[in-house]
Amino acid sequence: MSESTVTVRLREQTGKNANRRLRAAGEIPAVVYGGDADSAAIRVDGRSVQGLIREGGENAVFLLQLEGTDRTRHTMIRDLQWNPLTGALVHIDFQRIEMDREVQVSVPIALVGSPEGVRNEGGLVEFVTREIAVVCLPGDIPPSIELDVEPLHIGQHVEVGELTLPEAVRLDDDESRVVLSVAAPRVVEEEEASEEDELLEAFGREPEMVGARADAEGEGD
Repeated sequence: MSESTVTVRLREQTGKNANRRLRAAGEIPAVVYGGDADSAAIRVDGRSVQGLIREGGENAVFLLQLEGTDRTRHTMIRDLQWNPLTGALVHIDFQRIEMDREVQVSVPIALVGSPEGVRNEGGLVEFVTREIAVVCLPGDIPPSIELDVEPLHIGQHVEVGELTLPEAVRLDDDESRVVLSVAAPRVVEEEEASEEDELLEAFGREPEMVGARADAEGEGD
């Protein structure tokens, strides 16, 4: 788990026009909610907070500090809004958390190695479930859950309940969900050739052209 300190300022004005002016000045409008306090409209420096988000990942813990004071609060990001045309970050939702209270988060699954069924049997990996829901204290959130896929052969799969979680983390997901499977290769060309042979057998070979037959007879004279 990573923790980053973010300096925030209260937003005196809200609404579309006020938010546009903030973004033009390099700031991002945000809101912090939850816990034992009312929601608050805040603003953060756009460049610095985006760098922290990239470094910390989706489950990073942020310590928000109100500018000019010693007031701080631990939070996690619950929603990021992006401009669909420019890809720019336009709004952040922070949720207050307590470091001694469990939270539910989604953690990505990281594959380790290459399956035996792919290396030596020509199989294909089908990565179905890429993240799982877990519960733990904020300080115990793992960056990912590793899955060693080296021993898997064609026809084998791994379910969520078979994953190995850190000691302080417990699963909050369907154990029967398939995470990954190794499938046999799809033989497309042979199937197409077989279908073509069946058609030729059903309808006969391509008819001989009249002109071609006449030419052949002329060559024999």
